[in-house]
Amino acid sequence: MSLLPPFSNEPVLELRRPAVRAQLTEVLRRLDEELPLSVGVLIGSDVRPPDDAVINSTDPGEPDRLVAVAARGGTGDVSLAVERAQIGFANWRGVPAAQRAEALIAAANWLRERRLELAALEVRECAKPWPEADADVCEAIDFLEYYARAAVELAAGRALLQLPGEHNELRYVPRGVVAVISPWNFPIAIPCGMTAAALVTGNAVVLKPAEQSPGCALRLVQALRAGGVPTDAISLLPGEGDVGAELVRHPDVQTVAFTGSLPVGLEIVRTAADTAPGQLHIKRVLAELGGKNCVVVDADADLDEAVPAIVSSAFVYAGQKCSAAARVLVHEAIFEQLAQRIAGAVEVLIVGQAADLGTQVPPVIEAAAQARVVRYRELAEAEGRIVARGEAGPDRGWFCQPTVAADLPRTSAVLREEVFGPLLTLERIRDVAEGCDIVDGLPYALTGGLFARDPATVRYVRERSPVGNLYVNRGITGAMVGRQPFGGNRLSGTGSKAGGPDYLLHFVEPRAVTENTMRHGLVV
Repeated sequence: MSLLPPFSNEPVLELRRPAVRAQLTEVLRRLDEELPLSVGVLIGSDVRPPDDAVINSTDPGEPDRLVAVAARGGTGDVSLAVERAQIGFANWRGVPAAQRAEALIAAANWLRERRLELAALEVRECAKPWPEADADVCEAIDFLEYYARAAVELAAGRALLQLPGEHNELRYVPRGVVAVISPWNFPIAIPCGMTAAALVTGNAVVLKPAEQSPGCALRLVQALRAGGVPTDAISLLPGEGDVGAELVRHPDVQTVAFTGSLPVGLEIVRTAADTAPGQLHIKRVLAELGGKNCVVVDADADLDEAVPAIVSSAFVYAGQKCSAAARVLVHEAIFEQLAQRIAGAVEVLIVGQAADLGTQVPPVIEAAAQARVVRYRELAEAEGRIVARGEAGPDRGWFCQPTVAADLPRTSAVLREEVFGPLLTLERIRDVAEGCDIVDGLPYALTGGLFARDPATVRYVRERSPVGNLYVNRGITGAMVGRQPFGGNRLSGTGSKAGGPDYLLHFVEPRAVTENTMRHGLVV
């Protein structure tokens, strides 16, 4: 392949421009005319369209709007998909890394050309507000571009010590069939990142998307196939949890890449550790799990900077990000002042339909999510006090009122369990050291934040914080490929960071070859 220019992040849309806004309105109108999308089970070149057993994805803001109808995969489909993936792997692994990278670059161009349509689909299927939906498509493009370049570099191997009469080589080879089990909250970017990393290193993929977002997953598979990935190397298997579990159990799956909740992730790790009779490998699990992310605010913090960053990190996309701010640990000297300012900011948040350009807090994904958030909010009110409530939102759809709570006991489940919704808690701390003690006592270690002016405080928190991504004097969401490699520690994850220089290593095995180059005569 020709030499690629240095990687740079895809620029997001300038949504303040009237011409851009008009385009979005028109694209959404055209999409609504096409709905619902039909999503089949795609195994190699075979397509099984939806029949009597289907999965319906609906608009969280208008639950009566059907966005996609997907065929419901079953355990028999898992066997067929893995068998076809083995065939695809046998061929795809032999394709030079540069050619595989070209397929990813072409897929990125396919997404780029359909960027508005893809963002509109996310607005409808997952209720992502326009800025978030556009950023998600940009991140998918970034993953494709970044991993394409990284794969070519990885294929060159690593330099080893060489001695006279001996040649040493270290190369990385693909593992085999990869099961990708993806979430709904970043419905194109996250499955794209896991799938692209697996494919560009020479593996074959069976993608099982979240049942809430099969339409977005279909578009991703179409992009990869249009880019040049063979059909046998990438299959789409829409289904529910039983399909994902069967994929994890299958003895011919070498690697499982999962992003989702902690309970499901732990079950995947346990299942994958059980080696079936005749299985010739130990499965590798890459699990990106949840968070209970804390922001520490010191007494000298710039509150003009801290308040909007905290509110945005907690409530944009209704808090449905594993990186979202959940707990704010505030120095007691400024607690009341910060609480008052956060309350004021939350009370004017715009709660509404994702398609409305002014919306900051859209509905949560489904009725069960709404019920979960309400349960935690009621517990927070019973155990502490409510500092602020935002707008209630429209009557239709799965809306949750943005809420800020304080004075909860340290033993409260609200402070320790992942809510995954628009609920933020505030806590008083004596000093930054106490805040670090609280963070250090949590089982999660995904993202964290610090607002402080003193460089010594920043150094102290950097040394003490166990989180995978620490953000200082800025919001704690919005990691960018190549700039903030993303991934957690402790129970927040098992692997290296997505969008970083080490991520592809999850999908390959190192092989060292040593050759004695001292010839004793020649073969005649």
